[in-house]
This record gives sequence, structure tokens and C-alpha cells, in this order.
Amino acid sequence: MKTRFAVCAAGVLLLSSVAVFAHHAFQAEYDATKPVKVTGVVKKVEWTNPHIWFYVDVKDDSGKITTWGFSGGPPGMLMRRGITRDVLKPGDTVKVEGFRAKDGSNNASGGNVTFADGRKVFAGAAEDVVPQ
Repeated sequence: MKTRFAVCAAGVLLLSSVAVFAHHAFQAEYDATKPVKVTGVVKKVEWTNPHIWFYVDVKDDSGKITTWGFSGGPPGMLMRRGITRDVLKPGDTVKVEGFRAKDGSNNASGGNVTFADGRKVFAGAAEDVVPQ
């Protein structure tokens, strides 16, 4: 009986450690030496665990639109800060400051978000580096 309990306990510990490692750390995904600052229009918001994602269409000087994806904090954490699912809406013009993905894609951490009316929120996760 003790052996069965020990095996079950070890299994629970192993599964919980896998879940912790599956949740990415800022340093694993983003490059703190490559800040990103873009202004554009929110295209889509995915309010899901483990992190929200929001997408911003950014127009360059020639009129070409590039969509940037930003990873934010977990929905529960953001809601405790007063950032609800209707704070970021498609059609909003925003300036987003974060850090580029290490893979060089147009993805980044979604740290500071400034709205056209001057409101600011920190949409990142607690472990994220805060853009200065």
C-alpha cells in the first residue's frame, strides 16, 4: 500500500512540474534587448488561458499593413487589475510597447498599452519585463 501511495504521489508531482514548465517564461519567448513600440488598430482579442492574445494592424509609411500579435497576462490576473475583456476591443487605436519574440516573428510581449484617449494599462503577465 505504501508503494502504491508513493507511486501516485510521484506521478502527481511529475504531472504538476510538467504543467509549470509548459507555461512559458518571459525569457524563453521574448528578447528583453529588442523592445517593440507599434501604433495601430486592434484587429482581434483572444481572451483565453493561459494568456490573452491581441492582434494589432500596423500601417507603415507606404500603406502596407502588418499584423502584430501580442501575448498578455492570464485573464484572471488582468481582471484582478481591473482589465476586463471589453477594455481592448477591435477597432481601438492603441500604442503597444513590449519585447519582440526571440524567433523574429511579428509577435511580442504585450506590456504597456496606451489608448488614443491617453488611458494606459499594463496588459502583461506578472513575470514579464516592463517596457520603460
